[in-house]
Amino acid sequence: MDIKKVLLLGGSGFIGTYIVNRLSQRGIEVTVPTRRRERTKALIMQPGVEMPEANIHCQETLTKLMRGHDAVINLVGILHSRDVKFPYSRDFAEAHVELPKKIVAACKAAGVRRLVHMSALKADPKAPSEYLASKGDGEAIVRAAQGELDVTVFRPSVIFGLGDSFLNMFAKVLKLAPVFPLGFGHARFQPVWAADVADAFVDCLGDAATVGQAYDLVGPKVYTLRELVEYTASLCDSKARIIPLSEGWAYLQAGLMWLAPNPMMSPDNLRSMQVDSVCEGDCQPPANWRPTALEAVAPTYIAMRTPRGKLDSFRYRAGR
Repeated sequence: MDIKKVLLLGGSGFIGTYIVNRLSQRGIEVTVPTRRRERTKALIMQPGVEMPEANIHCQETLTKLMRGHDAVINLVGILHSRDVKFPYSRDFAEAHVELPKKIVAACKAAGVRRLVHMSALKADPKAPSEYLASKGDGEAIVRAAQGELDVTVFRPSVIFGLGDSFLNMFAKVLKLAPVFPLGFGHARFQPVWAADVADAFVDCLGDAATVGQAYDLVGPKVYTLRELVEYTASLCDSKARIIPLSEGWAYLQAGLMWLAPNPMMSPDNLRSMQVDSVCEGDCQPPANWRPTALEAVAPTYIAMRTPRGKLDSFRYRAGR
């Protein structure tokens, strides 16, 4: 497969930034539709990047955007919804189910066979959370198009890296608060580095062996949520006391956070944590998958913001 031009949906977000960088570095042209172009000017400065203002939820617009491209990557996803409805609300349905339907239809109409889709680890229509259930239905729609399209699906665990809303969120709270109330501290994750995820997406584009496959993207180590918070605290020199919450108090806390304009947590996030985001016996990673350890990356963007981290950085640059 000769991939020269890619349409990247959801490309202005956290993971999208990494993928745009990789595509640009490899000389692949990339189109990143956005509703507000002025918010993502940093991406436009890279060679071969176009950022038209467009509403990708419009079927006609989506089809027009795809014409002239060799592949489509769909990264669109949301973590929160203002509604609660089971199996999932309208917000989750539009982002994770209806949009994949439109993408598949637009690919067929525009004659673009190659489609790479981001799902989520443990996505399942029968999952207890709206997020995982809607991701599961969306993944099924994309995989059902295999044959008419050349499809690859990736299911990452929680993703960390510069600009993430995961370890950075912990660090922000730990620096400001003397206590850190923590619910579901026993929940398990297998965090994966954003750069490794980006490489997997870009590497698969021209690899015929990945067509028709669904891959799990996880890091090399499993952590509990409490272990991740404690590690982040050590990186940012926080002395905050971590206080475990019962399930009831955890849902109350999440419900209050959910009311904020930009919520850090919601009750649905806790429902997602009922399912451990880890790969065990049935894991299917990409060929030659060699994920980077959390400990090799997190200090470069968490610890470096502390006085000690800045001093270490100066010493490193001075060769001491």
